[in-house]
Amino acid sequence: MAIDIDGTLVNSQKKLTERVKQAITQAKKRNIKVVICTGRPISGVRELLKELELDDQAEQYVVCFGGAVVQTTSGKIISSQPITYQDYLKLEKLARKLNLHFHAISEDRIYTANKDIGYYTVYESTLVSLGISYRTPNEMSHVNLIKAMFIDDQAILDQALSNWEPFSKMEANLVFTKSAPFYLEANAKGVNKGNALSKLGTVLGIKPDEIMAIGDEQNDLSMIKFAGLGVAMENAIPQIKEAASVTTADNDHDGVAEAIEKYVL
Repeated sequence: MAIDIDGTLVNSQKKLTERVKQAITQAKKRNIKVVICTGRPISGVRELLKELELDDQAEQYVVCFGGAVVQTTSGKIISSQPITYQDYLKLEKLARKLNLHFHAISEDRIYTANKDIGYYTVYESTLVSLGISYRTPNEMSHVNLIKAMFIDDQAILDQALSNWEPFSKMEANLVFTKSAPFYLEANAKGVNKGNALSKLGTVLGIKPDEIMAIGDEQNDLSMIKFAGLGVAMENAIPQIKEAASVTTADNDHDGVAEAIEKYVL
């Protein structure tokens, strides 16, 4: 089973509840693979993996960066699709034109060209346990960037996105997804959680109809559609609820545990 983190696996305090942990423990005892699928880098998943006793294992897997990286929890990379430097330059230029805060993320660092570092860059740094570096675009050519993010207050971001034309011009090479009301993520074209699960399923010999996926936001849509059983959180956006097979309780009422208990155990 594939489980998103924010708004899904963890509650509003970003914590795992005992009921959720117990349900996942019971699933593992039945030899069911529990794959965390997140927009976060691996650094932002480690503590949760440790709590779930999934960390540092050669036969446990995690999908990071919205599907751009699939790896074992012990660190072996199954697939990786970074963005190019040229696409990073286009994104950064658009952010300046639209007056949006912006950063890009490598495997181990957050980079921003904003001299006044955005609130959500600091928030993301804390959330995923990565340091922040200020770098001009010209200094970024040697950095392997996995994804980039436009990050601003919802009203500011939504206003900028109301004219999609400048973003559409980059869709030949990039895919854009909302992972939170204040985040618009940019990944290499073809990157999404559903495609990542497809690659992992091929490696493990697991068919789509043998997979349950649980999520709440736009970046979960591809895996909700890909899985044999797509589960929407009660707090999910309408698009996810429409695509899902079933809806479970919200993330503050053990929705993940409810889904596991009902459909897996």
